[in-house]
Amino acid sequence: MLDRNLLVKENFVKFVREGKLPEASSTLTPDDVGLSHEEVIDLFETQVMSRHLDLQSRIMQKQGQSFYTIGSAGHEGNAAYAKAFRADDMAFLHYRSGAFVIQRSKQVKGQTPLYDMLLSFAASKDDPISGGRHKVLGSKTLSIPPQTSTIASHLPKAMGAAFSIDLAKRMELDGEIPDDGVVICNFGDASSNHSTAQGAINSTAWAAYQSIPMPIVYVCEDNGIGISTSTPEGWVKANFSNRAGLTYIYCDGLNLLDTYLSAKKAELLARKYRKPVFLHVKTIRLLGHAGSDAEFVYRPVAEIEANEKQDPLLHSARILLDNNILGEEQIIALYLSVEKRIAAIADIVATKTRLASPEEVMASIIPPSREVATANVTQTQRQQLFKHEKHNLSKKQHLAKLINWSLMDLMAEHDNIVMCGEDIGKKGGVYNVTSKLCERFGQNRVINTLLDEQSILGTAIGMAHNGFLPIPEIQFLAYVHNAEDQIRGEAATLPFFSNGQYSNGMVIRIAGLAYQKGFGGHFHNDNSFAVFRDIPGLILACPSNGTDAVEMMRSCVRLAQEQQRLVVFLEPIALYMTKDLHEEGDGLWTSEYVSPEQAKLTQGENINQSISVYGQGKDLCIISYGNGYYLSRQAEKILAEQGINCTVIDLRWLAPLDEKGIVKQVRGFDNVLIVDECRKTGSVSEALMTLIQEAQSAGKVQKRVRRITAQDCFIPLGAAAYQVLPSNNEIVETAKEMLSGITIDPVVVLHHDNIEKV
Repeated sequence: MLDRNLLVKENFVKFVREGKLPEASSTLTPDDVGLSHEEVIDLFETQVMSRHLDLQSRIMQKQGQSFYTIGSAGHEGNAAYAKAFRADDMAFLHYRSGAFVIQRSKQVKGQTPLYDMLLSFAASKDDPISGGRHKVLGSKTLSIPPQTSTIASHLPKAMGAAFSIDLAKRMELDGEIPDDGVVICNFGDASSNHSTAQGAINSTAWAAYQSIPMPIVYVCEDNGIGISTSTPEGWVKANFSNRAGLTYIYCDGLNLLDTYLSAKKAELLARKYRKPVFLHVKTIRLLGHAGSDAEFVYRPVAEIEANEKQDPLLHSARILLDNNILGEEQIIALYLSVEKRIAAIADIVATKTRLASPEEVMASIIPPSREVATANVTQTQRQQLFKHEKHNLSKKQHLAKLINWSLMDLMAEHDNIVMCGEDIGKKGGVYNVTSKLCERFGQNRVINTLLDEQSILGTAIGMAHNGFLPIPEIQFLAYVHNAEDQIRGEAATLPFFSNGQYSNGMVIRIAGLAYQKGFGGHFHNDNSFAVFRDIPGLILACPSNGTDAVEMMRSCVRLAQEQQRLVVFLEPIALYMTKDLHEEGDGLWTSEYVSPEQAKLTQGENINQSISVYGQGKDLCIISYGNGYYLSRQAEKILAEQGINCTVIDLRWLAPLDEKGIVKQVRGFDNVLIVDECRKTGSVSEALMTLIQEAQSAGKVQKRVRRITAQDCFIPLGAAAYQVLPSNNEIVETAKEMLSGITIDPVVVLHHDNIEKV
């Protein structure tokens, strides 16, 4: 089989010399679109640079110097719309945007795009964007957050960033994006079918339909195929040309002049009128999907050859010739000189070092800390803030109310906090946790979203790109699975793939876990958060009571604001309104609200303690969290009445676990019982069992360690739910069995259905 890389490279020179150029698709001239001859040459040079980078990456791969060869060949027309926008317009790009990045680099002094991109190809730790962690297109200087092989997952955050621009202006905040800035987001025709793309574009149009400013240009680069699956002819236009709230513009992406003119129209609509635009750019794909793609297997050779004859570089050569800008030999000389230049740079790049230790690789998982100013809220301002609660502030309150008050104080202290979610505005959320926040801070800061979790999280990520501290709410834990890739694949990876240059600190509030009475079933009683536990860098907080919730929420905001961390704040629904612990009316699960000022005076340096410990009993150590901690506290009293004295640990922070603190607390116990309300498989109890077993193996100390978990089962409706969840009685019976003197296998997993009766 012919080497099509070599063929495409050599055909350009051959076809230009022989005059075998594609027919002109437009009668436009550079003067018609406002481009000088020098600017057209510059755009052509950018296209040539992008092409030779693609070809060089495949040479490097064969030599073991490069690892990922998906390229931009056929899409080099995106150089034209890169020129149509400003260098400070944030751009969320897909992987075929090499020419865009190069052209934008030319708008900013001191850039070395060829060298930088080749460093990325070679996974060199000198790569200025990812530090050798991936071949990504991105640059802090060029306002291009890095993207890996996105399948439309960048569209929701592009939508959120666009929304945030005018929001920042209304709130009089200095954002990362200028007040008159716009957002560019490109993707392929195949990606446009992804639910994530459809949701983001729908959210954009939904907002624009209500006259909410959405200055974004979605660019669909339509090459007619997704890997090996063809896009039906006319599908993209039929799908997007008549969307309410969205302006559709079509252009020929093989023609630099038509693309530039159309992009300037889109730019005007977005910048001046703050309207969203769908720019449909018709392109082709050359050299297959990626270096490993054997295109001839699924595509007729005649079709491949026909595509190659429509090479956008050949179209650009025709423009240069037809307008007497350059002659044939000048075009060829430029083409060959760029090839030589890139090969020479590649030789230099091949000598650069790569990441060589776990520490180097992992260094950017956690972004760098920063100093952030906090507004001083006066006593008078605070009294006004809590005027609706002045008779209740001195009374003990349940978890939901205390979270609400902590959010009230935090929003007063941090003017860049914006909340977004379903029904969180005037309704105050399903459980009134956001009650009165909208009245106090307005609809710009407490935003009711449409019913789409991908858009909620995308909005938050995009706002974080623009300097906000988002606190999005996911109404129920089960709903987060509709959008978990926004957390896993987008928010969490941003610091890692940008070498800490980009981050999106935020606090994601999620109501979840089981035991909810009267309103149940799987989607309202989801007891699995395993999805969060294997996301590097993510912090998972889970308070079991109001006192901890207030302290932890403040810590979470501080972690997001100052350390730029991604935080999930998991709120146990069943404990929201719980007041009593042992008997009706005891009020032991309520507490007084501690204001920020009081906290500084009374808690001092202990405010950030990780685990919390109740009791001093030495017979048994119980480790739990959330509802399990509540049940364990009930069991602790029952056991004490029977002469068994326990210490109960509330983990509070579930990722990362405070391993040193946990090992230290269990060191003096012969018996350890883990109570985990989540499923046996994939639960945090597995990590705890491993941690304790490894610690005691190192110390050669044998402990009895058991765990109680929920069954590996979805949560059914009504009373049946309690058949598959741990109970306080089960904790009591297991504890008694552990202390009865029977030798127990330390790794056995117990549930009330399989405890062997003594």
